[in-house]
Amino acid sequence: MTGTPHAAAVPAQPGAAALAPPRGASGPAAAARAAGAPAMPWIPEIETCIHCGLCLPQCPTYRVTRLEAESPRGRIWLVKEAAAGRLEPAAIADHLYLCLMCRACETACPSGVQYGRIAEAARAVLGPPGPPLQRAVVRFVLRGLMPSPVRLRRAAAVLRAAQRTGLLAVAQRVLPPGLRQRAALAPEVPPRGFSPEAEVLPALGARRARVAFLSGCAMSLFFPDVNDATVRVLRRNGCEVVVPAGQVCCGALNSHYGEAQTARAMARRNVDAFPDDVDAIVVNAAGCGAAMKAYGHLLADDPAYAERAARFAAKVRDATEWLVQLGLRTHPQAVPVVATYQDPCHLAHGQRVRAEPRALLAAAGVRLVEMAAADRCCGSAGIYNLLQPAMAETLLREKMEAVRATGAQVVVAPNPGCMLQLRYGARRFGVPVRIAHLMDLLDQAGA
Repeated sequence: MTGTPHAAAVPAQPGAAALAPPRGASGPAAAARAAGAPAMPWIPEIETCIHCGLCLPQCPTYRVTRLEAESPRGRIWLVKEAAAGRLEPAAIADHLYLCLMCRACETACPSGVQYGRIAEAARAVLGPPGPPLQRAVVRFVLRGLMPSPVRLRRAAAVLRAAQRTGLLAVAQRVLPPGLRQRAALAPEVPPRGFSPEAEVLPALGARRARVAFLSGCAMSLFFPDVNDATVRVLRRNGCEVVVPAGQVCCGALNSHYGEAQTARAMARRNVDAFPDDVDAIVVNAAGCGAAMKAYGHLLADDPAYAERAARFAAKVRDATEWLVQLGLRTHPQAVPVVATYQDPCHLAHGQRVRAEPRALLAAAGVRLVEMAAADRCCGSAGIYNLLQPAMAETLLREKMEAVRATGAQVVVAPNPGCMLQLRYGARRFGVPVRIAHLMDLLDQAGA
């Protein structure tokens, strides 16, 4: 498994010629390409970065390491150097993969640099991270499991059996410390997955809208109760809910970890599976919503899907975003808890949805106590906490200290990765809080 790399110095800024796509560049990268290694393409978004440094204090890895190569502008510079032929792509892999892809830099950037697109395009050249065994495991998960709901259910069933029989607990006692920490992150698998009673669920009362619902892979397997709550809230608020039977994982992990081709195939399957005659495609997982809102970009070069993917992406709404847009039909009963809210990175920074969750918490009568730096990454970042456990643990410790300081009874985090990471953090650092999805509280309030 990879750890925090020893950062190389970021090369001095070259002249204006390096700002254009390279022609006939020489150097280590050019030699590697001649030997058959993949080339780093020119990524147009690079040109928008002015290297001002306003992103640095917002970047989790820069705040921890204080190394320029572990900052957004440093990584952009490394990608630029690789594209210009002055660095071999493999030489920048550790720096690109220490990044959490939280996109806090995009919120801070005055030039509107789309860092996520740059990093994903570079990682598509690099492939999955780490030494050969880790790369093989990650590639198996991304290619063999994520595109197949059937295989994902089987894998979850194996994990549940290991938990129920005590095999996982035994393994945690005998594994080396690094693997023991990763095993402790394993989510508890409930006895059933999300299984709606029908593909089309009618609105309760007068119909106000027709929506499609992404049930998701992690949400369906590990948080089926949250999916049930989301569907109930949507129906109570006048939504006819379609849960497409042919849907698959959104492809977010694949895009983040260098499997762009598989991500595009999964996006096509979802574009085919979801009906066109809906007012919105509702998602209750922040990372999934951000990925699906990017389908238009992901499939922009596919003549058969580009237009359809753009229409699909334009309809995607986070569940909180949609409910505020639609307006709650009834006045919810107050939920008498003190809560703090963790902004999922891909909701706050990726989708720019911040006010809507807080408005819904207020509507549910929840007393909200804001934590310090609520939009800083908790260290989950998909499978980052498995691949970069040291950095993830550092960020999680910081997050749990912020939670403890609020005195909250509940941490609200509308994203499965955040929920799993924060549950582990509460156990790991002894913080007495319950971790809940916002839809849980809305459902409890009768919204």
